[in-house]
Amino acid sequence: MNDYLHFTMDDADIGRLSSLALAHVGDCVYELLTRGRLVTGGLTTARNLHSHTVALVRASAQYEAAQKILPMLTEEESDVFRRARNTKVHGVPKAASKAEYAYATALEALFGWLYLKGRYERINALYDVIAQPEA
Repeated sequence: MNDYLHFTMDDADIGRLSSLALAHVGDCVYELLTRGRLVTGGLTTARNLHSHTVALVRASAQYEAAQKILPMLTEEESDVFRRARNTKVHGVPKAASKAEYAYATALEALFGWLYLKGRYERINALYDVIAQPEA
């Protein structure tokens, strides 16, 4: 039976993916982490879960999340992030600046890259920093 929850790819296959393809996967990974955090954190109504999720996964929030983890990234992770941040996108949502959207795309690409490499502990370590309230 295939494991559809834990996809992994080898380095050559991952290297053939565009930054936007990595961001496509990472968007889902990041939202799943956020939704799980909210559900296990005590939010129970669909309305509360949805509004809090949207607030945490929008480009401006992902920009802030990226700022928290950038100093922690390895050289390889920084390369993935930088490449995705510099990717040309065809549109930016009205609610986000071009810079916020670029960083959000880069954050999602990083999470997608880590997921496809099977680096779940690293995903958790980075997301744990993101989830910490501001001091």
